[in-house]
Amino acid sequence: MLEGLSHAPENVSTLQALENLMIKVPAGEIVLKDERTNHKWVVELKPYLLAKYPVTQDLYFEVTQQVPSAFRGDKLPIESVSWFGAIQFCNLLSKKTGLQECYAIHDEDVHFDLAANGYRLPLEAEWEYACRAGNLDARYGDLDEIAWYSENSSNTIHEVGKKIPNAWGFYDMIGNVWEWCWDIYDQEVYKTYRVFRGGGWFDKPRACRASCRRRSHPTHRIDDLGFRVARSL
Repeated sequence: MLEGLSHAPENVSTLQALENLMIKVPAGEIVLKDERTNHKWVVELKPYLLAKYPVTQDLYFEVTQQVPSAFRGDKLPIESVSWFGAIQFCNLLSKKTGLQECYAIHDEDVHFDLAANGYRLPLEAEWEYACRAGNLDARYGDLDEIAWYSENSSNTIHEVGKKIPNAWGFYDMIGNVWEWCWDIYDQEVYKTYRVFRGGGWFDKPRACRASCRRRSHPTHRIDDLGFRVARSL
């Protein structure tokens, strides 16, 4: 269980407590921007649920019986998980909680059912919309107060929920670990590379902004890249 992060009784598993850690995000609109090309686009969003924290190692272990992370600790964010590993986790989590699986996975071919009620990765637009929580600035607060990054992390990852949340109650959206999203970054240029967002414990301030977009191959694993889960309503 995520001690101190929910009001669930001590005999309730991390898996059972997760439902209480999902925040309903209202419908809205967001403008995304690719700083590499200066391309902007508008995304309309329906209401959805997003986890208050990145997936932690105790939750990941309860679902998969594995902990691939370079750092170890129940309440640390899971990291060193590929994009493929993240969506496989989401399907397992959905199955264990009696929900519909969102992904049909055939080798490296993945079909996404956004209408399914199970756990999934957030869309890139959902991630940024929740991160901003109505704030149009680069960050939703003072960087040292909201994030673990290169200048205050002591070169290590940290437990979730130790910094100030944003206005909607989300923790660690900036810093600590980058977070995989569903989206392909730029299919024409980068083929199957997927988006990740938010900055990590090793990053300089420029990377720790609500609008910063990064990408990598869906098999990529590194010790400052994790994810949080979402659900459609």
